[in-house]
Amino acid sequence: MDTTHNPTLFTRRGLAAAIACAAIAPLSHGQDSENRDESIEEIVVTSRYTTNDRLDTATGLGLTLYETPQSVSVVTAQRISDQDLHSLTDVVNNAAGVSARAQDSTRHTYSARGFAINNYQVDGIPIYWQAGGNAGETQSDMSLYERVEIVRGATGLLTGAGNPSASINLVRKHADSREFTGSFDVSAGRWNTYGATADISTPLNESGSIRGRFVSHYRDGESFRDLAEENTTVFYGVIDADLTENTLLRIGASRQENEPTASTWGGLPTWYADGSRTDWDRSKTIAADWTTWSSTVEHTYLDLIHEFGGWKAKFSVNNNVNASDQKLLYLSGTPDAETGLGMGASPRNAATERDQTSVSFQLSGAYTLLDREHELTFGLVDHEDDSFATSRTRSNIAEVGNFNQWDGSYPEATWGENNVDIDLTTEQFGVYAATRLSITDDFKVIAGGRLADWEQSGLNYGSPRNFGDDDVFIPYTGALYTIDDQHTVYASYTEIFEPQNLQDRNGDFLDPLTGESTELGLKSLFFDGALQTTVSVFDILQDNLGQPDGNFPVPGIENSQAYYAAEGANSQGYELEVVGELMPGWDLSFSYTNFDAEDADGNAVNTNQPSELLKLFTTYRFSGELDGLTLAGGVNWQGRNYTDTTNPATGQPERLQQDAYSLVSLMARYQFTEQLSGQLNVDNLLDEEYYSQIGFYNQLEYGEPRNFNASLNYRF
Repeated sequence: MDTTHNPTLFTRRGLAAAIACAAIAPLSHGQDSENRDESIEEIVVTSRYTTNDRLDTATGLGLTLYETPQSVSVVTAQRISDQDLHSLTDVVNNAAGVSARAQDSTRHTYSARGFAINNYQVDGIPIYWQAGGNAGETQSDMSLYERVEIVRGATGLLTGAGNPSASINLVRKHADSREFTGSFDVSAGRWNTYGATADISTPLNESGSIRGRFVSHYRDGESFRDLAEENTTVFYGVIDADLTENTLLRIGASRQENEPTASTWGGLPTWYADGSRTDWDRSKTIAADWTTWSSTVEHTYLDLIHEFGGWKAKFSVNNNVNASDQKLLYLSGTPDAETGLGMGASPRNAATERDQTSVSFQLSGAYTLLDREHELTFGLVDHEDDSFATSRTRSNIAEVGNFNQWDGSYPEATWGENNVDIDLTTEQFGVYAATRLSITDDFKVIAGGRLADWEQSGLNYGSPRNFGDDDVFIPYTGALYTIDDQHTVYASYTEIFEPQNLQDRNGDFLDPLTGESTELGLKSLFFDGALQTTVSVFDILQDNLGQPDGNFPVPGIENSQAYYAAEGANSQGYELEVVGELMPGWDLSFSYTNFDAEDADGNAVNTNQPSELLKLFTTYRFSGELDGLTLAGGVNWQGRNYTDTTNPATGQPERLQQDAYSLVSLMARYQFTEQLSGQLNVDNLLDEEYYSQIGFYNQLEYGEPRNFNASLNYRF
């Protein structure tokens, strides 16, 4: 290609080389050209890893990534496809500034900036999942979603809880095609894993004013763990109907079924009886051949959207039901290194159901004040959450025997009476408003707040609960200043308020989290917006942060963990993200996060979360003789994480630590025809052995070894 008269391309190549050599040295960073009607709309170049869509995830004002005064990352449909990301946990493991931690074969917890992520949204509507999930939450399949948006920092304005870590918004696929189109995908991978996905969009009348979309997904296979199998089935359907030129009605429903075999509950033992450390094969399991943690996730929703005179009104009703059936076995203890004796067994037969219904209304638009145009959003959300859990009594619990020879043939206990463990209703109501004031063409200020009510009542493991908070005000402020057409600086501030579902060693619930979160940053656009960069610094202060209280259980709750409230928990750090197109055909996603989290006495908190993260993934689409070939590679590196505890055999303090490690991935795709392509993904290419968690209940969980998946995709 002749680049003599193409200075833009020459500049891209120069910048690309600098980034490749320095793993992203500080570029000019900033937000966006803040003249929303002029500069943003002029963007004509986009990367497959970025979006110019207006997002409601942080403020509800329909701002672009560049106009939002917080760190916002988007994992696009193309990245989901390129990296072969199947679940929400896969997305979190590869997204900027966030990390995932396994609890067992079924559950994961997520964190950002040193704190657990508890705020989620689906199409911008808040949804509340328990930390770690117990009914398929963190297994949400990506075949349902167009993209995933992650706002780091507090988002109490929209979610109702000012958790300072992050908010994850899952954006559903919608019926937006007026032509018959779709795709079929089949795949096969390691451990006898097979999958198939169909995604069909079609007009339902001649004009296309009524459209439908249907998604079906099936995946079945074994696991790197002995005995384990996974089976996932997904169905989704949505109808979009243009009632008038300005009014859209959307009705949709989805169902995901997870049917695992030989599910684990907890992890492998960390010490032998003599106090020395264990060293298991990664395939070692604590599951029995009858254990399972099956779950069903159902979503139904209705959106009615009307646009008029520069304003948009949206009325939504969302219902989400997460249910699980559990037959599990918890093994604990310190086995003898030679005989394998010394492990105890605790079988469980339980069921859970969490039914959430949200009714929301939002009004957004522009108004004129003092001869300048400003934006305003106003909304309310009424949310009810009914949680119900039961468990059965048990008898005839067998001895574990030699754990060194464990093969999962442990006999199932005899199950008896069914008891109610949890019967709780949580009600939340919030009213919020925010405005973006155009002080000058270059200076914008966002101000808003949420007035929230929260109440919980019912029964929790035999203890009645009836408490809450009324008229809690959560303010939000942000400011943006446009330096030039490429760079914008920003600042944001919000307060933190979040009820906690954690109990202390006396069985009392911890007080709500309170505090404040501040962020300063600089965002930039390069190559007409094809490449975007963000650098930010943040300071988070929290009181009443729940921390594990040694090995103390919660009274009356089996295999539980008690917590204490840490005062003055402070997290300070910085983040860098570079995402977009370096040059035609070359896409990049790079991020680096670094923070320190301590309590008021200077003691590190939440040390089981990595305080350093580096994530890089890049693809290159060839042209000329290699036209049709795409090659990609990536590396996810994270710093150490650890848990300080006591060795149960020696009684001495000991640190359970995962050292820093890197996971390398590769992808190759070839476009055989305009419709047909083939793709190969390899994850953990170097077969790195690492713990996906160590220290949770003084146990450990191994990460997945080298894995590969091959697929064929046909689009029409």
